[in-house]
Formats: sequence, C-alpha cells, structure tokens
Amino acid sequence: MKASYVRAMDAVHRACIVVCGVCLAVIAIIIPWGVFTRYALNSAASWPEPLAVLLMIVLAFLSAVVCYREYLHIGVGIVPGLLKGPAKTALGVLIELCMAATNVFMLWWGISLVQTTWHQTIGEFPSVTVGMSYLPVPIAGLLTLLFVIERLWTGALFPVEPEDATATVSLE
Repeated sequence: MKASYVRAMDAVHRACIVVCGVCLAVIAIIIPWGVFTRYALNSAASWPEPLAVLLMIVLAFLSAVVCYREYLHIGVGIVPGLLKGPAKTALGVLIELCMAATNVFMLWWGISLVQTTWHQTIGEFPSVTVGMSYLPVPIAGLLTLLFVIERLWTGALFPVEPEDATATVSLE
C-alpha cells in the first residue's frame, strides 16, 4: 500500500509540474501580446495582465508544492546536519508536524475564503469568480499535506546526501 501511495504522489507531483509549466508558458505568451496591443496597435487589451496575475497565483502555490516534495523549499539544514539518530528523527517529525499544521490551516481557511468570495466576480472575466482565484490556496494546502503524509509514512524526513558529498558543517 505504501508503494501505491508513493506512486500516486509521483503522479500528483508530475501533474503539478505540468500545470506550472503551462502557466509559465501562457504567461510568457500573453504578456508580450498585451505589450504589442498597447504600443503597436495603440489599443491595449484589457485581459492579458489580469489573466497573468491569476496564472501567477496558480504557478506560485503549485510551485511551492513541487519545491516541498523535492526538498527545495526554504529550510535550515545546520541543526539537522549536527544531529544523528533519534534526535534527528525527532526533529524531522516535529518539522513535518508543523508543516502539516500549516497545511491544515491553509486547507481549512482557504476553503472558507473560497466559499466567502465565490459569488464575487472579476471585472475582466465575469465568468470567473474571486473564489475561483483563491482555489489554489486550499488545493496547495491539501497537496502539500498529502506529501507530508508521504514523508512521515516513508520516513524520508530529510534529503539523502550523496555518498561523494564533501561539504561538512563547521562548528567553529
């Protein structure tokens, strides 16, 4: 069952990467279009900038999910590098429990935020509600929570250092 869960999380991870790539590509296309219409056609399109902002919200939250899974999120490795055995494991579990609490907060209050703003429309896109624009908050909270569960279940609390790594922590 653990292997099935890890495979499912691999699929979620790949999907997040694809969505982030699509968002980045679309942003890279529509922003120059907005500049072109403003300066070359002298008739600015009203939709490229707000759409880019909406896509950037999705990109930011899903990129954070990807970075967490790949151990690329902001973290301080000095203290875990100094610890060994049960102390290092206890610190890893504590960190993951704090991450879980943060993501439960994002999920719970993100859903509340989406529900509260669901019927407010965005001027440039009347069919898109403000609540829809906040959907990345609870979705990212849920996905990161699933990755936290994966780390706790598999025991992969810290990134594995390569055998040929020469960096050490200086105590001076």
